[in-house]
Amino acid sequence: MAKKKQIELTIEEKLQNALVPKEEQPYKIPNNWCWIRLLESFVNKTDSKKKIKQKDYLEEGNYPIVDQGRDLIGGYTNDDKLIIYIKKPIIVFGDHTRCIKYINFDFVQGADGTKILEPKKIFLEKYFYYAFKNINIPSLGYRRHYPMFNKLKIQIAPINEQQRIVNRIESLFAKLDRAKELIENTLAQFEQNKMAILHKAFIGELTAKWRKENNIDLSSWEIVSIKDIGEVKGGKRLPKGEMLVNENTGHPYIKAGNLKNGTVAFNDLQYLKPQVYEKIKKYIVKENDVYITIVGACIGDVGIIPKEVNGANLTENAAKITNLKCNAKFLSIQLSISSVQKQIKGKIASATLGKLSLQNIKNIQIKMPTIEEQQEIVNILDKLLAKYNKIKNLEQQLEKIELLKKVILAKAFRGELGTNNPDEESAENLLKEILAEK
Repeated sequence: MAKKKQIELTIEEKLQNALVPKEEQPYKIPNNWCWIRLLESFVNKTDSKKKIKQKDYLEEGNYPIVDQGRDLIGGYTNDDKLIIYIKKPIIVFGDHTRCIKYINFDFVQGADGTKILEPKKIFLEKYFYYAFKNINIPSLGYRRHYPMFNKLKIQIAPINEQQRIVNRIESLFAKLDRAKELIENTLAQFEQNKMAILHKAFIGELTAKWRKENNIDLSSWEIVSIKDIGEVKGGKRLPKGEMLVNENTGHPYIKAGNLKNGTVAFNDLQYLKPQVYEKIKKYIVKENDVYITIVGACIGDVGIIPKEVNGANLTENAAKITNLKCNAKFLSIQLSISSVQKQIKGKIASATLGKLSLQNIKNIQIKMPTIEEQQEIVNILDKLLAKYNKIKNLEQQLEKIELLKKVILAKAFRGELGTNNPDEESAENLLKEILAEK
């Protein structure tokens, strides 16, 4: 059966399909810019370029592979299918992770969730990349985000303005990146010094004088398992179909995101409805319980439950060590040191799922001095590490830098960086010329 001849659209029809009507435009932009639909802004290159066998690639290792992940670079799929070799430069979108990268080196495509997008001629590659990063793509968790592209829009500036915007963004970003590097170097040095102090604490060096004064020998230290000094219990997920509420019902629910910096963050606590609490009321924490996260990117994070959330329910993504026969802070700090964290990482059940079982937590081994020496170590560490706690301000500065970058992008693509020349030819005319090309 003969294929139907595809009807050729006129230039005006193509233009109408690409442009976003005024009533649908997200916000006002300069008069010589225009809004177009995101799907009209790029060519999806997933099915093009040279294909090679993955097994040949893995043997040769000539090109880095671009795959899913927070940073996109470095992963690979384990199947034997054909994968795609891409010429630079191009923009890559992580369909699951919403990660956007400007790739300026040759690479091969990994999983099909890695979308390879080539901007059309109406865009400079770098301008398209920054404009794309400025789009608010709502998070769907680890589901695919590409299907929502048909609802998204992107703005086109005149070509010369695109280059000025890129230059301005990169000049401002460079200053912020220099500040970020200085802060990160300072934090790294602080962390190195802190780890050295903690190492001394848990080999008995910090309390050598105290032991001598109290006629206690280092042989008083024992190696014990967690199960010897407390009970390990898991948290509980919400019953199917139930939701947390923001209203304070008197039954706080500690999510994994609340477990930060060795304690519980209260700023975004949510609560259980009374009838839901009745179903899972056994899974609560007490003041001075030690928590440990058991799944996810932050697996092995530890801290102490403060009195403000005594009786709160605990997420299934964490466990508690309760009814302790030792100093809670001593245990929490020791669980955070590198030698114990190495044990924890070695006990993770699966490299892909990444889960720490309750049984494996019970079998973690630590060094345990007398209860009096535990308290002395905590007292010394409190004094020595007081200045290190102040570096949290530096960590907040890093967050501000990332926020500033978002503000810069937002201003850039509203035409508010002072770079636009209103006398330049309209971007809509440029779009029309490109659409007229065969």
